[in-house]
Amino acid sequence: AIVSAGKPVTASSAPTVGMLEQLTDGDKDYAKTSLVELPDGLQWVQVDLEESRTVHAVLLWKFHEGKRIYFDLVVQVSDDPEFKEGVTTVYNNDYDNSAGLGGGEDKEYVESHKGRLIDAKGVTGRYVRVYGRGNTSNDFNHFIEIEVWGQ
Repeated sequence: AIVSAGKPVTASSAPTVGMLEQLTDGDKDYAKTSLVELPDGLQWVQVDLEESRTVHAVLLWKFHEGKRIYFDLVVQVSDDPEFKEGVTTVYNNDYDNSAGLGGGEDKEYVESHKGRLIDAKGVTGRYVRVYGRGNTSNDFNHFIEIEVWGQ
């Protein structure tokens, strides 16, 4: 079941385009009206599941109006809203550790309308945080929808 629908979202910076609540509203359209854009540099968005859950998958849509690859994509789950302890990384394509969260071995990919399915392997946590640092088209960080599947 989708356990993130309508849940609160916070971020490292205020969006320059869109509103954070769009990230859990179910709208996965490619149009700019569905887009949430954060400034350049390393940024994150965080979904509060409002209680600790078993997380089986995270399905993530960035921006798929054109072909692009997003850099330093790191997805973490924790019961700590500050992500200082008890953090489990479920996806990390930051091969050179430029985000400072540890070097990742997941591959970069070309964004599409299908989203990116990330196997969370049944980790437990209340918060899901998604990091990013720009893309092949510009330095901005884009998000359309974050679906957390769990129990």
